[in-house]
Amino acid sequence: MQKQTLTTERLTLSAPTPDDVDAITAACQDPEIVRWTTVPSPYSRTDGEDFVRLVDEWWADGSQTIWAMRDGAELVGVIGLHHIADHAAGGHAELGYWVTASARGRGYVGEASRAVVDWGFDELGLARIHWQAVVGNIPSARTARSLGFRYEGLKRQALTSGRGRDDGWIAGLLRSDDRTPVDWPILPN
Repeated sequence: MQKQTLTTERLTLSAPTPDDVDAITAACQDPEIVRWTTVPSPYSRTDGEDFVRLVDEWWADGSQTIWAMRDGAELVGVIGLHHIADHAAGGHAELGYWVTASARGRGYVGEASRAVVDWGFDELGLARIHWQAVVGNIPSARTARSLGFRYEGLKRQALTSGRGRDDGWIAGLLRSDDRTPVDWPILPN
């Protein structure tokens, strides 16, 4: 698959490059990113270099589409569609993201996610996109709910990382959903 660049009102989404390695490495020192994602800890510059190399491979084989989120020249996060599968059956993928500490609370993840979800449904022809997060990741859950994802339940000890196994929340969005946010039993209204 050929790499795609997406633009939103404030952001440019494009595949991370070797020029992003230092910014990615710095961002992944944040304990909140380590707490809620599967990034290695400690995160080294070599981890950042390996990540950029893997992103190229994933775009090439069509298994994942990963973008660096940039506001101007500043890297503010990373977002992607992971585990893209079943192209012949309409396909499905997982939406994942993280945002730098300095960019939190500015709406970047929601803005970027809308563009990525639209692209996944329109360009890849996906029938379903799911989201999952470690139980307790309220900011990520609020973003997914704001995008119209429907809460689907708890996956016990289903998420793995360097920490071990964690319980996970899961939600899904179908191409046919109207994307109006609905109540989630795990979040206050």
